[in-house]
Amino acid sequence: MRIELERRREHSALFSVLSPFIALGLTIVAGAIIFAALGKNPIDALYSFFIEPLIEVWSLHELTIKAAPLILIAVGLSVCFRSNNWNIGAEGQFVIGAITGSIIPIVFYEWHSALVLPLMMVMGMAGGALYAAIPALLKTRFNTNEILSSLMLVYVAQLFLDWLVRGPWRNPEGFNFPETRDFNASAILPELLPDSGRANFGIIFAIIATLLAWFMMRHMLKGFEVSVLGQSARAGRFAGFSANRMVFFAFLFSGALAGLAGISEVSGAINELQPVISPGYGFTAIIVAFLGRLNPLGIFAAGLVLALTYLGGEAAQISIGLPDKIASAFQGMLLFFVLACDTLIHYRIRIKGSARAEEIGEGA
Repeated sequence: MRIELERRREHSALFSVLSPFIALGLTIVAGAIIFAALGKNPIDALYSFFIEPLIEVWSLHELTIKAAPLILIAVGLSVCFRSNNWNIGAEGQFVIGAITGSIIPIVFYEWHSALVLPLMMVMGMAGGALYAAIPALLKTRFNTNEILSSLMLVYVAQLFLDWLVRGPWRNPEGFNFPETRDFNASAILPELLPDSGRANFGIIFAIIATLLAWFMMRHMLKGFEVSVLGQSARAGRFAGFSANRMVFFAFLFSGALAGLAGISEVSGAINELQPVISPGYGFTAIIVAFLGRLNPLGIFAAGLVLALTYLGGEAAQISIGLPDKIASAFQGMLLFFVLACDTLIHYRIRIKGSARAEEIGEGA
């Protein structure tokens, strides 16, 4: 006996649209069951997780801070995934972008100028793009699996950051703590509404990136090229498109946005480099990309939802004593249910007997 997936010739367009909402509903139901198993009131837990972070103005500011890097990274990943290039290393590109963008405020910390912040953003994007070019080069030159190479480079970037903040970039006035100098005022991303919260221009970058990516995919030849090569490399070659050039374009585009997210996070929310600067934005952004149906506008909404899981996890931990890993559990369940819903919408499950039994049945 074996189980096979048979692709449906026709599937419901309505259910394809509703799939993310169904997955979100199933995640909430599964979360309620987990809360009950932990001895917590499911209603109180879900309120702490999804409603409590939205009732204060300052928490809405925190929501934008969490959402901005998720949206930036996921928008870049959507171009990769739609072109059939699987960049799983956005977390490493995020870290490298933060490092390269921080060269000016750390190495040239006495330089105060209006040029500092724009140069930091550009250097962060360049660092993330160049780091993403490594798996692109390995794929096009040596046919290396980009999933493995991009993922392994995440740990290289994280260890490099750890070495920097404990070694050559450690703050000489920091009492031996593993952290760099604080950024000066010229290197800090401005706040949008300083009197009401910490929300900064990172969310503006996310909005701009979303609109530009949507316009490219909807109205530009490059977006058409991404879609064609993603669906059929052979058809793309007939149309005159180069699969190798697309690999580089997709990875460079994705890496640049991840690098921008990294330096925006460091200069806007942390204001220094530390051994750990991300709670896993690069990996969570993969969920955001799929939850948003690889559409930039959908990704923007999905980024806000996933950002809410970070804040909700912190709120639930404080208010009712839930474990600190509850946000990761919600994110994992959400990805599982999104993939499961998509699979069941596009494929039909068939249970078949053994090959011998089928032969006997056919012979009879």
